Amino acid sequence: MPAASDYDLAVIGAGVNGAGIARDAALRGLRVVILDQGDVCSGTSAWSSRLIHGGLRYLEYGEIPLVYESLHERRTLRRIAAHLVKPVRITIPIYQHARRGAWLVRLGMLAYDLLSLGKEMPGHDMLSSKELLDQAPGLNPDGLDAGARYCDAQVRYAERLVLENLLAAAAAGADIRTWHRVTGITVENGTATSVEWQDTIDGRRGSVAASAVINAGGPWVDEVLDTAGMSGEQLIGGTKGSHIIVGPFNGAPDDVFYVEAEADGRPFFIIPWNAQYLIGTTDIRYDEPLDEVRASNAEIDYLLAETNRVFPAAELDRSHIHYAYAGVRPLPQRQKGPESAITRKHIIKRNTKIANNLVSIIGGKLTTYRSLAEQAVDEVGKLLRRKLPPCRTADTPLPGGWGLDDAASSLRIAADINDACSERLLAVYGRRAESLAAHAESTCGFGTLDDSATVLAAEVSFAIREEFARTLTDIVYRRLMIGLDADQGRPMYERIAELAAEESGWPRERRNEELQALLAYSDSLLPPAK
Repeated sequence: MPAASDYDLAVIGAGVNGAGIARDAALRGLRVVILDQGDVCSGTSAWSSRLIHGGLRYLEYGEIPLVYESLHERRTLRRIAAHLVKPVRITIPIYQHARRGAWLVRLGMLAYDLLSLGKEMPGHDMLSSKELLDQAPGLNPDGLDAGARYCDAQVRYAERLVLENLLAAAAAGADIRTWHRVTGITVENGTATSVEWQDTIDGRRGSVAASAVINAGGPWVDEVLDTAGMSGEQLIGGTKGSHIIVGPFNGAPDDVFYVEAEADGRPFFIIPWNAQYLIGTTDIRYDEPLDEVRASNAEIDYLLAETNRVFPAAELDRSHIHYAYAGVRPLPQRQKGPESAITRKHIIKRNTKIANNLVSIIGGKLTTYRSLAEQAVDEVGKLLRRKLPPCRTADTPLPGGWGLDDAASSLRIAADINDACSERLLAVYGRRAESLAAHAESTCGFGTLDDSATVLAAEVSFAIREEFARTLTDIVYRRLMIGLDADQGRPMYERIAELAAEESGWPRERRNEELQALLAYSDSLLPPAK
């Protein structure tokens, strides 16, 4: 591990922006450390609609450069993370008396296609009401005027996208420190000289010295700046977005549906995802504690009612909800105007009132994290007065994002892996499934944890040894991804706890504490009692 004085860049926050910055900086030869108060992708980055999209709605607010950038980055992510980012078809039903009529939607579709020139996906189609009902017979026909259909992309596991950026960063020499809460930024003569931290698992304290600091704390950006001991302007004016997850329902569509809500005119998604349906999102100003963000009863009722309106046979109620989640978008502070009108463009801000080498990231989207990171590292080069090598992240696949056919062939000949298991491993690990299979062969074999024989026992030790996992919740929700299944992976918790305790050398007390923490986390995602 580098000595404390040896870092060129300290990145605070291991969400998608921080992870992307760490990867880019390390690939350009900078000595990087990244710290997060929790695990990889344990905040806002995990709680989105999980789409890699151009932002069709942003055209309403004239954010054409953002749409263009998003569409360009969508194409890039399809290339460098093909195992994680998949194409999806999106349908927009257009009802009479809606705020966005057929002519406006058609105009948006034409603009979207124009900005997508050179794309790898087909252009849009306009559909009559009959054509649309033929495609989605469960759709409410009352007042249905027309429809539009276009293609975008989806990332099923945003957590794995963030993790793979950090794996790439580590391979290039970066130091990854999860569960390290930043407790202070030391500033001397207008320059940030070090970042103080506390390990929230074992209680250790320490500091890292760095020549530049990037605050990618998401909605915690202002709290991070406060640790510098100077009260500054409020940069973040976050809005909460909530989602509910339900199982397949009567009349459920095969496509993603992008629907205008009748209650407030805000578009929301009904998304086939992870053998379930992801429904959201809301957009509500939020200034409550960031560690207690939950989908409210009002938001849940809103999403259920709007879905039932569009797909009447669904008859969804709270009993159909597998779990719900909510996150806070780290948007720039705006006192006036509707939440939907707050820009989704990212801002790379030098905090010169605090330190001349301190930069904060405001905003940002899953889709554009890579280009944001490139711009941020370019800024670091200016701060360090160094000519950095060109950015390589657009042309360098993520660790699991190449050789997928070879990986599939390797898994087919691996002992005791059925087709469903192979499919799941490729979806989670991509090319790295080969490394997992080799790890399984050299350790505990290809035994599985679930009735369908798709989750390998060896994945637990692999997550700890190779993927920075330190807690059971890390393993279940952000490595194996079974926490996002309909049952949240609960039948496997006891066995995973035993395996993790054996691998990590946890005493019985620690094992029980980890299990209770995992159960509490899973319970926190259940809808609140009404």
